[in-house]
Amino acid sequence: MISVVIPTLDDEARLAPTLAALVAAAVDGIVREVVVADGGSTDATLAIADDAGARVVPAQPDLGRRLAAGCAVTRSEWLLVLPPGVRMERGWEAVADAHMTAHPARAGYFHAVLEGKGVWLRERLTGLRVAMSGQPYLEQGLLISRKLYDEVGGYRPKEEPQDLAARLGRRRLSALKARVFVPQG
Repeated sequence: MISVVIPTLDDEARLAPTLAALVAAAVDGIVREVVVADGGSTDATLAIADDAGARVVPAQPDLGRRLAAGCAVTRSEWLLVLPPGVRMERGWEAVADAHMTAHPARAGYFHAVLEGKGVWLRERLTGLRVAMSGQPYLEQGLLISRKLYDEVGGYRPKEEPQDLAARLGRRRLSALKARVFVPQG
């Protein structure tokens, strides 16, 4: 049902929590594969991905190329793009399933909860920026059908993740009623 794409580059400390938060969804059959698109890590990132059963795809270091490479090899009808370190809230699967059923022509993003000291102002400013621009950050995750992803041209080399959100536009983006936890530090 969903292929998860995680772009990495020397993310050994951040990758394991993201992968661990996906286990229940994998057991339930909602997450069918996890693709780690790596830009040349020299730490234990690749070993962690391999130990977790993720498919590792080598990519160029820039974020746009990593995202494009990861999405290019997925096999599911839906993609969930997450940066390493982000953890999904329990129950996100039901929210994602409802969105995929009711809104197949819309991408969805999650509410980001920033973790750490003194982040409340940044969290509020992030929410305000997303509300005003309609363009979520990569840290909020992006749930998008393969069909819509291809229709808008997907991720492109040397682009930022927000560029894909801009091509989607407000009418093809929905805020999902589930949270992701984003470590700050």
